[in-house]
Amino acid sequence: MSITIHQSICINLLKIGAVTNSSVLQIGSAGSIQSRAELYNTGGFTEPAPLAEPLEGEIGTYEPGGGPMVPLSAPGG
Repeated sequence: MSITIHQSICINLLKIGAVTNSSVLQIGSAGSIQSRAELYNTGGFTEPAPLAEPLEGEIGTYEPGGGPMVPLSAPGG
C-alpha cells in the first residue's frame, strides 16, 4: 500500500527545552523514524582530557540531612 501525503507546515515559534542522546523531534509525517547519531571531534583532540582537579577552596562534602551544597536565597526574597 502506498500513501502520499502533501503537507504545508508553518512554524512561528519552536522552543526546544533539551536535546539529549536518543531525542526525537518530528515535524510532519514519516513512514519510519531511523536513529541517527553524529559525534564530532571539532577540537581535533587526539588523546583523553586530563582528570579534573578541584581548585583551592572549592571542595564540598555532602552529609545526609545537612544543608544544601548550593546556597539558596530565602523564600519570597
